[in-house]
Amino acid sequence: ARANAPARATRRRAAALLVLAVGLAGYAIWRLLRAALGHGRSQDDNAGDRISGAASGLAYVLLCVTAIKILAGAGTGSGTPKEATGGVLDWTGGPLLVGIAGAVLIGVALYQLYQGVSRKFLDDSTTAQMNPQVLRALTGLGVFGHIARGVVFGLIGYGLIRAALDYDPDKAVGLDGALRKVQDASYGTWLLALVAIGLLGFAAYSALDARYHKV
Repeated sequence: ARANAPARATRRRAAALLVLAVGLAGYAIWRLLRAALGHGRSQDDNAGDRISGAASGLAYVLLCVTAIKILAGAGTGSGTPKEATGGVLDWTGGPLLVGIAGAVLIGVALYQLYQGVSRKFLDDSTTAQMNPQVLRALTGLGVFGHIARGVVFGLIGYGLIRAALDYDPDKAVGLDGALRKVQDASYGTWLLALVAIGLLGFAAYSALDARYHKV
């Protein structure tokens, strides 16, 4: 039984990674479709919303591809975020592409922080239909969740830009590497716990917002 424990743990990690990749793919497709088709009859579309949707969709595509590469290379030891980034850096114009990807993620991070601090995300919800308790819950979860997601995207974008500038794939990080950077910082354990709670808060916000989102 003990001999089979590592194999079972590997299968569980692979299953979790597969679910993550499917979820990232679904969210990326949704964001890209909203960027292309608009937000629906109840909202006015503008260029900023469409650009934001496209950038967010592309960022999730990048994360999904990274998850798939890790999953595909799980049995061979290849396919890590560092190796994937290193391969791109070896292309003609590769550092520029990696730098652009990092800049896009930084842009998405700043937009997430803006959404959280300004509470602009409430514009996408039918707040008039909410009672005060639901509105307070949606606002609190949305603020905390958007800020946490902005922190994670910012760390990943920063790692990609550093890798592009220094031409060193070892400085590129994926989502796991971004969270490790948080953990290694001063009071890192507490910061990591806040980010984890924030991401769970964003998931709860998304579930609640699905009931009241404008379409």
